[in-house]
Amino acid sequence: MADVFTLFTVFLFLFLFGMTLLRIGLHQFSYRHMKRLIMNFVDKPWKGMLIGIIATALLQSSSGTMILTVSLVGAGVLTFQQSIGIILGANIGTTLTLELFSFFSHIPLWPILIIGTILLWFPSPLLFGIGTITFGLGTIFVALDGFSTLALPLQQFPLLLETVHYTNEEPLVSIIIGTVLTMIIQSSTASTGIAMAFLQEGVFTLPAAIGIMLGANIGTCITAWVASLGSNHDAKLAAFAHIWLNIAGVVIFAPFLDQLAHVSTFLASTPAQQLAHISVLFNIVSSLMILPIIHHFTTFVLFLHDKKTHAPPSI
Repeated sequence: MADVFTLFTVFLFLFLFGMTLLRIGLHQFSYRHMKRLIMNFVDKPWKGMLIGIIATALLQSSSGTMILTVSLVGAGVLTFQQSIGIILGANIGTTLTLELFSFFSHIPLWPILIIGTILLWFPSPLLFGIGTITFGLGTIFVALDGFSTLALPLQQFPLLLETVHYTNEEPLVSIIIGTVLTMIIQSSTASTGIAMAFLQEGVFTLPAAIGIMLGANIGTCITAWVASLGSNHDAKLAAFAHIWLNIAGVVIFAPFLDQLAHVSTFLASTPAQQLAHISVLFNIVSSLMILPIIHHFTTFVLFLHDKKTHAPPSI
């Protein structure tokens, strides 16, 4: 049993290491541009949402976008109200990563790793950045493949097998699992990636895997909240808004896990792609539901966390 958990830990660190490399490579190309975009194009909520989508897709991290946004709010560059649209977009942009990862079982690993390794030796910043991205992706795919190989061995342990069965029979429990796991490892993508690998091997049912994905959306909020500590009050409001947005979306969708699983069968043929597509659907619908009532949502956050303010200023 110890060997299995050791391998699980190794693959988890490989996944997180690959995500770090991927972000480093993408940051090298896009971080400064994203900062400038966020600062200059948030005069309307829908523009903020588009910028949030673009920034998160390029940075490959909704947490990275949120930390950047909270920092800009804390510095007084953005207002709390302007940050809401970016938060909506960040939730959508992060789903593109899962769409890419859903093809892990169809992509040859070693050519990606070899090409990435070769490019890392070039002095050119452009080639080095491409190599970092390529090697990071290869490492992530190796980790996902590793999680798949551990799916069956993990079921040999009675306690884990019983937990898996209970999670599959009570998919709502998987939301708690996804939340806690993401709070611990600080990566919603990693939590959903693990669920995706186990789903592909038939360990989790699709409703249970969707529940873990929903819980991961709540668990990832802790990163922005931690980033807001020690900052000004508006930065804390932005972090609270992120939390409430994700909780609201999960509460709305949680009773319909079986229905979401059924819908996913019309969207893709493989379990991994089905989970990725539902993640896209969940985040798009959740964000579009809030966008038309964004002023009311802002008032709600201010009412809960800023007792001196009863109405938000106009954007």
